[in-house]
Amino acid sequence: MTHPKRTTLLGLFLAVSAPASAQSLVEVVTTTSIQNTLQQTASPSLTLPQVPTSPAPTTPSTAAPGKPAVAVTPLTEPQRALLAQAQSAFQAGQYPLARSRFEALVAQNYTHPDAHFGLALTLLAQNDEKGAAFEFTQFQALAPDRYEGPYNLGVIATRQGRFEDALRLYTEAQALMKDQAPPAAQRQILEALATEQTRRRDYAALSTTLEGITALEPGDLSAQYRLAQARTLSGQGTAALPGIYALLQRDPTRADAALLLADIYVTQGLPDRALRELDAAAGRVTNGGDRAQLLLRKADILAGQGETRAAVLAAQDATREDSRNASAFARLGELRALRNDRPGALTAYLNAVKLVPQSAAYRTALAAVRLSLGQSAQAAQDAAQALKLSPDNATLARALYVQGVSAYQLRQYAQARAALQSSLRRAPSAEAALWLGLSAYAQKDYASAASALAESVKLNPTPTARQNLASALLASARYPEAEAILRGLVTEAPRNAEAWYLLGLTHRAQQRSAEARTAFKTAANLGSAKAREALK
Repeated sequence: MTHPKRTTLLGLFLAVSAPASAQSLVEVVTTTSIQNTLQQTASPSLTLPQVPTSPAPTTPSTAAPGKPAVAVTPLTEPQRALLAQAQSAFQAGQYPLARSRFEALVAQNYTHPDAHFGLALTLLAQNDEKGAAFEFTQFQALAPDRYEGPYNLGVIATRQGRFEDALRLYTEAQALMKDQAPPAAQRQILEALATEQTRRRDYAALSTTLEGITALEPGDLSAQYRLAQARTLSGQGTAALPGIYALLQRDPTRADAALLLADIYVTQGLPDRALRELDAAAGRVTNGGDRAQLLLRKADILAGQGETRAAVLAAQDATREDSRNASAFARLGELRALRNDRPGALTAYLNAVKLVPQSAAYRTALAAVRLSLGQSAQAAQDAAQALKLSPDNATLARALYVQGVSAYQLRQYAQARAALQSSLRRAPSAEAALWLGLSAYAQKDYASAASALAESVKLNPTPTARQNLASALLASARYPEAEAILRGLVTEAPRNAEAWYLLGLTHRAQQRSAEARTAFKTAANLGSAKAREALK
């Protein structure tokens, strides 16, 4: 047996193993970095609404198509005084008094939008979203050409998690705001719309919205950066390049813009150009933290090209630039492990864990390196600690895997089987199934061993998994199945002494002595002591 943001109301593993492919690593890192930054920057905040001190005048209007025309009755002088009193009470935070006065105004002049608008804001300040939504709907019906109605209904929809409704309402507000909303209000509406477009990952529409924001405020460098991100994510990276270079000319120290620039060149198949841009940016930025981020991206690109030694050096430089950057140490550990520098990986992961002891991912990666170094007891302890840190599902599965293999190596087979079975329930894994099979075999539960090993072969038919499956089948007296697997193995690798020996055992168990002797002789000639013993 072998072991192998929200809106403001208008009231105006670390795994030790290598990635599946070098190119996919860069693509994943690039896309994730762009999306994460975009979501952080593009989300507006939701603050308490305020009534405009000088509300825009509302005139009689014809309702939108499909709605009945409603004549707006102008406010009388006493009603205007009541409106001012209600607004003052709202601004002073006297919401019950404000509500009472707005409701009195609604009773006196139901067809005037301003009464409904103020009442809606007051109800919303009192967390009565249902009542506020009703009043904003009345406002929209009485003033269908005003942007405030759909916008504020959109805010309520966002609060309630009705994001598709919010997107539709913000789009309506955006269409109505031209020539009537001041620039600040226009931006507010566009930011809300951008938030929902970001949520849907509709980057083409988001690009159009951000173009509107940059047109309103040409000096807003952050908006220009977000526009470049959105264009890149919509597949228009080359169209984003002029804006990024213009941004860097105005602020050469922006590491985020340099990172995005590098990402674009990588996606265009120009990694060397990306590396040169990162090197140039590293000489311009003013702090070590930014330099570390640039160096880490450089390491990712180098790793994507298969240049793991240079990637290690770049990640190592990142840890020197920012010695408090745990992710830099973790990346260094991953890259060192990729180069089979396990002691170096261990040191790097120890630093990452020291900086962020509550990271289940770092602790699990540390456990995996310890396991690869034969430190089974320490690996088990680290895996157990990781399991207490609320890991995500992938990290949980990996920690359970390390725990299971560690237990196997410590000959704690029952614990190994429990951990490996739990790992497999969370994430299919040929490795976990293999070790589960070995653990069952060690307990002489050959049927369970064969079942687990068959699953391992199904997921990844490596010679090791197939050979162990053959051994379990042989132990379960399923000789023809074992023989079929072993014949395939010796055909593919004629110098596999163990496979020849096991093939001899299957022949002998089926009373085919001559064939058994031939297989044993072949295994013995290849150095198998067990085969020589079987020939006696």
